[in-house]
Amino acid sequence: MAKFKKNSNTTQEIPTAALPDIIFMLLFFFMVTTVLRETSIMVEQTLPKSTQLSKLERKSLVSYIYIGKPTKVDLYGEQPKIQVNDVFIEATDVVRFVNQEKDKLSEVERDQITISMKVDVEAKMGIVTDVQQELREANARKVLYSSLKRLD
Repeated sequence: MAKFKKNSNTTQEIPTAALPDIIFMLLFFFMVTTVLRETSIMVEQTLPKSTQLSKLERKSLVSYIYIGKPTKVDLYGEQPKIQVNDVFIEATDVVRFVNQEKDKLSEVERDQITISMKVDVEAKMGIVTDVQQELREANARKVLYSSLKRLD
């Protein structure tokens, strides 16, 4: 009768030859899928504080309007400005901006667009009222006023 020997020369190492390939694939994936900040804010933003806040469900339907004093006062002056998509506009250009933002959406979602206004605390109400009037003319009925949560 023959005896069979156990071959106990097995090693417990994990093959790491493909590890650099996997790391570079993950790095490339995250670089492609990461969304960086789309606009650089050129106005001062000290948002007001509030007690009741609600979160948005679909941020893809939100377009932002920033109102405040420009950060480069020597170049743009001290009067509050309206900023959308990295450019300053006048109140009369808000209708065109809303129409451009609606054109980016599908036809089903065009009536669901939300305009988020981020207004500096120090901004005068006159410029905000002008923007509100232009939003009415553009048929943008959903207006959101951004604020921070007040800590009591």
